[in-house]
Amino acid sequence: MSNLHEECGLFGIFTNETTDVASTAYYALYALQHRGQENCGIVVNDDGLFNTRKDVGLVEDVFNARNLEALGKGNIAVGHVRYGTTGTSVRSNSQPMVVNHHKGRMAIAHNGNLVNAFELREELELEGSIFHSTNDTEVIAYIITKERIKSQSIEEAVEKAMDKLEGAYSLVIMSPSKLIAVRDKHGFRPLLYGQRDDGAYIIASETCALDAVNAKYIRDLEPGEIVVFSNEGVKSITTNCNSAPHKICIFEYLYFARPDSEIEGVSVHQARMRAGACLAMEHPVQADVVIGVPDSGISAAIGYAQQSGIPYGIGFIKNKYIGRTFIAPGQSNREDKVMIKLNVLKDTVKDKRVVLVDDSIVRGTTIARIIKRVREAGAKEIHVMSSAPPFTNPCYYGTDIDSRDNLIACRLTTEEIAREVGADSVGYLSIDNLNMLIGTERGVGYCDSCFSGNYPTAEPSTTEKYKFQHKIHEK
Repeated sequence: MSNLHEECGLFGIFTNETTDVASTAYYALYALQHRGQENCGIVVNDDGLFNTRKDVGLVEDVFNARNLEALGKGNIAVGHVRYGTTGTSVRSNSQPMVVNHHKGRMAIAHNGNLVNAFELREELELEGSIFHSTNDTEVIAYIITKERIKSQSIEEAVEKAMDKLEGAYSLVIMSPSKLIAVRDKHGFRPLLYGQRDDGAYIIASETCALDAVNAKYIRDLEPGEIVVFSNEGVKSITTNCNSAPHKICIFEYLYFARPDSEIEGVSVHQARMRAGACLAMEHPVQADVVIGVPDSGISAAIGYAQQSGIPYGIGFIKNKYIGRTFIAPGQSNREDKVMIKLNVLKDTVKDKRVVLVDDSIVRGTTIARIIKRVREAGAKEIHVMSSAPPFTNPCYYGTDIDSRDNLIACRLTTEEIAREVGADSVGYLSIDNLNMLIGTERGVGYCDSCFSGNYPTAEPSTTEKYKFQHKIHEK
């Protein structure tokens, strides 16, 4: 149960027939809800007319039968669920974002974080651009729109815009006649597509969204690739492919993605089980039961139990009607939700030496409260295992770690962390074993900069989440 925030989930559908694409997007966003719980939205394309519904809240809060019907039918739609790494949770920051320009209109949804967003926005503002939101998606929209004015097609504009964008961005873009999927040159964030039996093409952040709408997986986009869906078929543009090292975020496998998803051909559940097995080999302990913190810690706990021979047990009962703890803005709110969300199964831990497996330890406050609850349920010993290495560096690519100030591993040793959180011992997965999760012999690289400090790009000039919304005094 990490204290991390990840930006969002993307969805797109293209069909050759006018149909109820809004409902398809709705079901898919439910499947992707774990990727963002602050805002969500859907834009439906009805022969060039864009109908939009977006707001603050969960999918079930923003959409109902009436407003889904009001979106109408169409042959293209884009959807988005958001947690913002840039900007506050207000309606103006909800996506997809719709832009009207000289050559038509465009809807855009974004997952990731630009490292040069501040400089690009400043440049655009000096040219007279007026911004209505405080997220970097609007920066991307303006850059693409500028290129669109002097390009023959929307995909040509996107290709040119990619030369100016630095950092992490997976995009789903809708024009009046096309649906476009884009992945940055490093491939930091996942993006894939599939097809339904009726011929509809589906774009999504994870395969679980394909499953939710009965689509079959075709493939992941390559880093730097642009894929265009239109009445002419499917076109791949690979000009920017192989221009930078492949750097999928390793934390997609450790925490962000749903365990029933596959990312770049790797089962998320299996990756987490391998992490747990590595933990058992790196940090063997004498214990009676292994339990996992729902949801991300469960697969790793199973892997630890299988490797160690210590029985696996169900340690927590989860209230399924509470959103992911890490999404709750504000530490106090987040900690209160932990207590509502999880209850310890006393029969599993009473009078036992317990191995408690979680996906990570970031600030230490959440795991400390969980440990306290397990102790109160009667556990004799608690050995905490983190299936992620220690967080010691900010992330600039879409994970909400913008400072070292609150990272517990930056100020305490592992032994001190154990004392701080109330555990008998703490063990972390080593950075050297991260490659075991996804099998790098396949040629797939990954980004571990939040653990190692080795950044694939230049670091941004400013990392503050609210950098676009300070008060400005006219000179």
